[in-house]
Amino acid sequence: MTSQGTRERESLATVLGGRKGAVDASLPPLAFVLGWLIAGNSIAWGSAAAIATAVVVGVFRLVRGDKARAVVVSLAAVIVAALIALHTGRAQDFFLIQLLSNIASALLWAASVVVRWPLLGVVVGLLLGQKTRWRRDPDLLRAYSRASLTWSCQYLLRVAVYLPLWWTGQLVALGIARTVLTWPLQALTIAVSGWVLYRTLPDDHPGLRLKEPEQEEQA
Repeated sequence: MTSQGTRERESLATVLGGRKGAVDASLPPLAFVLGWLIAGNSIAWGSAAAIATAVVVGVFRLVRGDKARAVVVSLAAVIVAALIALHTGRAQDFFLIQLLSNIASALLWAASVVVRWPLLGVVVGLLLGQKTRWRRDPDLLRAYSRASLTWSCQYLLRVAVYLPLWWTGQLVALGIARTVLTWPLQALTIAVSGWVLYRTLPDDHPGLRLKEPEQEEQA
């Protein structure tokens, strides 16, 4: 029964996906840094390069079937980041929203575990159509709580890297860190959180989904 349950378990990476979105999100910041460098440390040219790249990425995402609202939100975030940098006159402030969002995300994911509504469970439950029914399973609740802490650590790591670079105005290093800590770190987080989740669950548990009544009776 253990081997059968293991074969039926779904991969967390398959359910969450997100590789394309994470890669796309790293392109406008990279364009900002390149534009800033090529134009002789010009925030205006860096901003123009970032916004132009965001528009191209947005069009590409629409063509491949992404939701228009998500594309608009992503484009708006780049525009706001550019406006902040232009207003303050500090190129590193293009990354200020990213820094603040990671601080907020780290706190939010940790708080979700404290109040027993781990965000990983909320997200996966919605994607699998289970909504919040997974909370009725103590094993899943415990597993999602431990795995959610991995996601909180992901955001804390970004803050630990971004904050000193932003504070000292290391724009090129910020751009490199933003790229490295986007998709590669997200992929690692998904892999580690999936390992933590399945390590926490009993061997006969079906995995990401709530136990069916007949499975609970057999257990």
